[in-house]
Amino acid sequence: MDTNKKKLTLILEDGTEEEVEIIFSFEFSDTKKEYVIYTKNETDENGNITLYASTVTRGENGPTLSNIETDEEWSRIKDVLRELSSNNND
Repeated sequence: MDTNKKKLTLILEDGTEEEVEIIFSFEFSDTKKEYVIYTKNETDENGNITLYASTVTRGENGPTLSNIETDEEWSRIKDVLRELSSNNND
């Protein structure tokens, strides 16, 4: 068991909790928006691990995760994921 894995507990809208594993987080310097990429360790039909992305807003009650709002944001996040993937394959 890898004890160095970063875990995050999400509190869902219905009040239930779900533990996920953080893959990495980053911020775009031009927008100052912070994002987190995480997984529930689910796999798709091809055996690939499903990843999730959310924006992070830091408030008085701790960080809150929100949905990605625009296609432009998704496009930039996909670019980051592709870069990460290609760096891991070197």
